[in-house]
Amino acid sequence: MSEFSLLARRMWHQIEPVHATLYFAPQAFAEAAALGYDVESRWPSYFAYRTAPLGAAGPALVTAAYYSFSPAAVARHVPAVWSVAAPGRVLEARLVAMDRTLRALLGDEGVTSPEIAEAADLARRAAESSAVPGRPLAAANLDLPWPDEPHLALWQAVTVLREHRGDGHLAALLAAGLDGCEALVSFAAVGAAPVANFAGRGWSEQEWAAARERLAARGLVGADGVATEAGRALRDRVERMTDEAAAGPWHALGADKAERLAACLQPLLGAVFMSGMLPAQSTLGIGTVRAPE
Repeated sequence: MSEFSLLARRMWHQIEPVHATLYFAPQAFAEAAALGYDVESRWPSYFAYRTAPLGAAGPALVTAAYYSFSPAAVARHVPAVWSVAAPGRVLEARLVAMDRTLRALLGDEGVTSPEIAEAADLARRAAESSAVPGRPLAAANLDLPWPDEPHLALWQAVTVLREHRGDGHLAALLAAGLDGCEALVSFAAVGAAPVANFAGRGWSEQEWAAARERLAARGLVGADGVATEAGRALRDRVERMTDEAAAGPWHALGADKAERLAACLQPLLGAVFMSGMLPAQSTLGIGTVRAPE
């Protein structure tokens, strides 16, 4: 792997938790509730917040863009989320939510610190250098106007970079011949996350079992559902391709500036983890997937 592919993986660990606060912060749920969303489950606000940059997208587009959610799970929320609030209102609310969230994490002085301003500048430079052909979620977020406040510009830049990586990951899954359900089954099979963690993606037990049978027929999982060596090798290739596809913004920014961005992000990253708002185990597999060689 190239230097910048490895850097892309390291930076993913820095930016993913910051981006993900939108889907777990109590301030974000409060703003969603104010719009009229049911916040007993996190999914209505998740689909609204994450999809809003695409406009009033329908279920086919959202299923395609998210990939690993079952069409039935998407259809439970889309297009219904737009009958609660139009995408423009949702985008306004998510910036208010992130302003409140970041101020809760860092304090009013923290969000105006020189480090946050520097991080915003560096992250925006990386985001604006992102090549977005074939990357709909990255492109949609990059099309949004930049907030004036550095802490919000930082979060938006991190979101562009996160979705840029995510879009590339879907291309790697397609290249590996893994459909949406197979992607999750194969990921669970290498121990990236417990099977139960994927319940929110909406696949039925029958669909999960059928996907596992398809993978078994390819020699990728055993009868116990655990990945074979071939299955692990395939997932490693997916991760390697994902890192390579995510390297562009970090190559453009440069290794030294990327490391400086990581340093500037440390107080915010630490505050996110200390808050306890993120689940102890996620479906991301950070720290559990074998690092590509």
